[in-house]
Amino acid sequence: MEQSKVIRKKDLTLLERMYIPEILKGMRITIGQMFKPKFTVQYPEDKFVPSASFRGRPVLVEENGIERCVACGLCSRVCPALAIEVQASETVENKERYPEKFEINMLRCILCGFCEEVCPEEAIIMSNEYELVFENQKDALFAKDKLLVPIEKVQARLDFLRSHR
Repeated sequence: MEQSKVIRKKDLTLLERMYIPEILKGMRITIGQMFKPKFTVQYPEDKFVPSASFRGRPVLVEENGIERCVACGLCSRVCPALAIEVQASETVENKERYPEKFEINMLRCILCGFCEEVCPEEAIIMSNEYELVFENQKDALFAKDKLLVPIEKVQARLDFLRSHR
C-alpha cells in the first residue's frame, strides 16, 4: 500500500504556541463588553413581550367555537419528545374526524415547533405564552380544555406563519 504524505500548513511560531495573541483577543472582547451600556429587565414587574416569531407553548386553534384539528396524528408522529397524544373519533352528523383526546405533556415538550410545521389545518400553533409553572406532574398534562384558544388571540402568529411559508 502506498502511504500518502501529509502536507501541513506552516508550523506555529513560538508566540502562537504560547497562545498569547488569542488570550489578548479574548481580553479585548471582555474589556470592550465592560464599557457597553448595561440593561436589566425587572421581570415580574416588566413582562417580556414576545414577537410573532416567538415559539411559546403549543395551543389548539378554535374557530367559531369548533376546533380546527381533524385528528390526523401528524403532530404526534413528528414530535421528537413524544409529548403529544391524539385519539381520533368521528362525528355523527358530518362524518368528519375530531380529536376525542388531545394531550400534550408539557414536561416533555421542547417547544421545537415541529407540530406546528407539519399541521395541514393550522390547528396547532406555538403561542406567545412562556410562563409555564407546575406544582406536580398532573398539572403539566395539558388536555383540550387547556389547549383550546380562540383564533382572535393567536391571529398574529397565524399571519406570521402564512407570510413565511
